[in-house]
Amino acid sequence: MLDMSWGEIMVIGAVALIVIGPKDLPKALRTVGQVTGKLRRMAAEFQGQFNEAMREAELDEVKKQLQGVNDSVTAVGSTNFNPIQTIRDELKTSIEAPVSTNGNASEAEAVQQPAPAEIAQAPSQGTSDASIQAVVEGRAPDPTDPLVDLPPPPPTVDPAQEIAESLRREAEYEAQQAALAEHLSQQPEKADAKAG
Repeated sequence: MLDMSWGEIMVIGAVALIVIGPKDLPKALRTVGQVTGKLRRMAAEFQGQFNEAMREAELDEVKKQLQGVNDSVTAVGSTNFNPIQTIRDELKTSIEAPVSTNGNASEAEAVQQPAPAEIAQAPSQGTSDASIQAVVEGRAPDPTDPLVDLPPPPPTVDPAQEIAESLRREAEYEAQQAALAEHLSQQPEKADAKAG
């Protein structure tokens, strides 16, 4: 408590016995114990309040951070961000957009709108306005009206061949390392033989 040894405590007790007297010593010790208890309770209460204030300060900081995150999320949410609708709109505008001309009549004649006969031939070419419209609207196209055929997938590599090739390269590397180590171990022997 106060780093006192037994000898020091006995000296203090003897002085207290002489000064206070044997009759009033128990009352004095009881009073000292009560005062010490009150001081400890007050110190514990103060420490508890201090710790609570620290927790509240930390909670306030965390609350501020959460409020900032919440505000940023609501700000992003208020912009009505809808990536699917954005893609649909971009596809629709790119498909339906007229070709811009610089006022040259020859360019306007070169870029013509497809004739109704050409539109009728579009399903035979593998794509049509209905299938493009279905893709733009996000629904499945009519199975009788196929979309443009996709290119064939790239050739796949057999995983077994890749593993075998990797193991072969590793074995070659280890053989080279072993040969190099053997060569280096023979060089000091040759140098010793030449010196002797």
